[in-house]
Amino acid sequence: MDWQNLAYAATQIVHNFGAVAVVGGAACALAWRDATVQRRLAWIVLIGWATQAASGATFGAISFYHYGKFPDIHGIAVAALGVKMACAALGFTLAAWQLFAYPSAASSRQVWLALCGLGALALSSAAVLRWFS
Repeated sequence: MDWQNLAYAATQIVHNFGAVAVVGGAACALAWRDATVQRRLAWIVLIGWATQAASGATFGAISFYHYGKFPDIHGIAVAALGVKMACAALGFTLAAWQLFAYPSAASSRQVWLALCGLGALALSSAAVLRWFS
């Protein structure tokens, strides 16, 4: 059995579920106005962004473990990775703010729109990263 490919595949599965959580959770929160539901969705989105960051770092760690260096990416792929990392940091921060700052209904809607956009941008950047690496 090729343990490296198994590790990459398992990490990709976790990464994919994180992507579903950040985009799906934010999109659902835009549809449901109930505060209890939105709070649960904020937790899902927060955990999803943390999962995205941790599994993304795990991809690099697997490469470093097996090859003694991080993946050799350059140009557009590096920019796409930077965008993904910025989305994860900002998405995590906004989801935490949504949970703990108790924003007004109008501000809350803006945060959910931003979280949905960040999730879509991170997914788009993932496609660019994969294509150009």
